[in-house]
Amino acid sequence: MTSFKDIRARAEKRKGGASALKKLLPPVPDANSLIGIGDDRALAGMARRVFCAGFAWSVIEAKWPGFEQAFLGFEPAALAFKPDEFWEALASDTRIVRNGAKIMSVRDNARFVREIAREHGSFGRFLAKWPSSDEIGLLDLLAKRGSRLGGNTGQMLLRFLGWDGFVTSKDVVACLRDSGLDIAEEVKSKTDLAKVQAQFNAWANETDLPYQHLSRICAMSIGENYDARQLARRATGAD
Repeated sequence: MTSFKDIRARAEKRKGGASALKKLLPPVPDANSLIGIGDDRALAGMARRVFCAGFAWSVIEAKWPGFEQAFLGFEPAALAFKPDEFWEALASDTRIVRNGAKIMSVRDNARFVREIAREHGSFGRFLAKWPSSDEIGLLDLLAKRGSRLGGNTGQMLLRFLGWDGFVTSKDVVACLRDSGLDIAEEVKSKTDLAKVQAQFNAWANETDLPYQHLSRICAMSIGENYDARQLARRATGAD
């Protein structure tokens, strides 16, 4: 496998040097910030990522104040036991995107957040205790206990909430394959995810960099070379 030092050097060359690359990296993830996430914001994050999946993000962002109103500020306790009539009415609520399955995922995830909060104190505290070296374990839990939180949606949820992990975007996977990792062009299988996790663990040990920085640098080392303005427009959490 290619040393991460070589990957970083390639990214620096493409972005105009070490200082320029550093400016393109997000702040170092902070576990204390995770602890401060309210359960309502965790549920809101889940809903946002679920509704964005397969849909124009700009439309969801423009309508988001309406989502907050329609879903009662995403308070899990307020939503978990709302009667069927409440959810049926949302299917015709013009304040939100009227996708029945995604609407019902909010109810299911309200219950999921409440369960995790009872077990760990809050959803944020739960995330703060989960190690980045086992992202695939966390993704598996989100997929099994949450609703519509599998695959890329789960990865993006963790990224937007501020948890320190990788995202298997097209450019990240291209970087991993170029570095010698034997994985498919689309990482979906548990076997491939395990390989990706092991490689990021090795690079983290090699560099002491946070996983989010490893992921971003990996993405910027290959593929289309976006300039700073393009990167700013793409600053939605994806690599």
